[in-house]
Amino acid sequence: MLLESCNKNEFSIPSSVVAGWTEESHGNSVSPDYDLVFPQTMVNTITINLGLDSWEKIEEDMTSLSGNAFGTGGGLGGRPNQGGGLPNGAPPAGQPGGGFNPGGGQGGAVSIFSRDPIYVGTSISFNDKTWEHVGFRLKGNSSLSKSWSSGVYKLPFRLHFDKMEDEFPAVKDQRFYGFKELSFSPAFNDPSLMREKLAADLFRNAGIPAAQTSFCKVYIDFGEGVKYCGVYTIVEVIDDTMVESQYGEKDGNIYKPESTLQSFLESQFEKKNNKEQADFSDVRTLVERLNSSDRLNSKDSWKNMLEKVFDVDHFLNYLAINNTIVNWDSYGGMAHNYYLYNHKGSLKWIPWDHNEALSLNNRSINLELTGVSSNWPLISYLAEDTDYYQQYRSNVNSFVNGAFEVSLVHSMIDKNYNLIKNYVIGAEPEVVGYTYLTGSESFENGVSALKNHVESRYETAKSFSK
Repeated sequence: MLLESCNKNEFSIPSSVVAGWTEESHGNSVSPDYDLVFPQTMVNTITINLGLDSWEKIEEDMTSLSGNAFGTGGGLGGRPNQGGGLPNGAPPAGQPGGGFNPGGGQGGAVSIFSRDPIYVGTSISFNDKTWEHVGFRLKGNSSLSKSWSSGVYKLPFRLHFDKMEDEFPAVKDQRFYGFKELSFSPAFNDPSLMREKLAADLFRNAGIPAAQTSFCKVYIDFGEGVKYCGVYTIVEVIDDTMVESQYGEKDGNIYKPESTLQSFLESQFEKKNNKEQADFSDVRTLVERLNSSDRLNSKDSWKNMLEKVFDVDHFLNYLAINNTIVNWDSYGGMAHNYYLYNHKGSLKWIPWDHNEALSLNNRSINLELTGVSSNWPLISYLAEDTDYYQQYRSNVNSFVNGAFEVSLVHSMIDKNYNLIKNYVIGAEPEVVGYTYLTGSESFENGVSALKNHVESRYETAKSFSK
């Protein structure tokens, strides 16, 4: 039995006294086990034992943050002990596959919440092993706000496996098969339940490093017994393992900005590592050079100085992919959902949060990059340069003739569909109060709409890049 408490001033308890602890599963000296945590041919199962006390702490905190209690905004909610299956109604008008409509709203860097929700303690069960005193917190912006007000228990969340180590030294440096943190995306506003995964896979297949993902069935005990909360996408955390895994090191600064890059404001560049150094000179220089008057007075000098601090080639490839698939909830539409990593002196763009990808929206930037506002200088200024624009166009061509070839993407969609179908609408379906689907047909229609979107975007991009 894991010790429940320990004086913080006493020596740390050796991990070996924790029941079930092995270095392979719980220790921090092993490499991340991607095959186990992010399998591509099966769906894992994880059980989270929050308990009533932790859930009530979350409710109190979120009520304070959001201004309303859980489920008081109306919608698809229900109490944790609610049973039954998916409704059989038709998808709402205007939604190709049915699903949960987040509503309107325009803008850039607008955060609904003044801070992140609090962490609470929980235990995690996976493959007959248990992790005690794991940090659990809700995450997200509009997805969390709408889910919370509607009372949908399929909430977006994050796990932090050694978050509670100061209070419980027995779990110091605890890991989950080499991972310290994991993010769980509930497919908010995505009736196909696979956009998060599909977009990340497409980025990596086309040469843009992006987080690893996998599907997982999630069960949570909110204090009234374990309930099935449906199929989530587990997403690798960028500053935990992704950067080191795909770039070979993580010594440089990692930022999670909420900035349009029009001007530098330190508070808009959340530093995820090297915090004691408090050195923001790399991103400050990027913003200064991007917006330098040399762009108008000496274009070659401007490009040369910009390329010394920022991987423009990499960004233009990212932009070609992002605009081809249509990922509106990203830079150019919203001033968030990206990371910057200083890899050996050159800042690299890392995409993040793709649940809204592969869907049309009035905030989408057109493929031709016409009419892009100067509010988004990293796009509008590059698009104004003939050489950069031709490189971007060539990248679109490479993408549609490679990773985005229709039969390839359809096979990826079919594989995902076959993996998760039984856990969405089959033998073990998502149920009312724990799903964003509005009916048993929502999932099927969502998958069909996703395939149609791929076909349409392929033809559009093919025509543009000729």
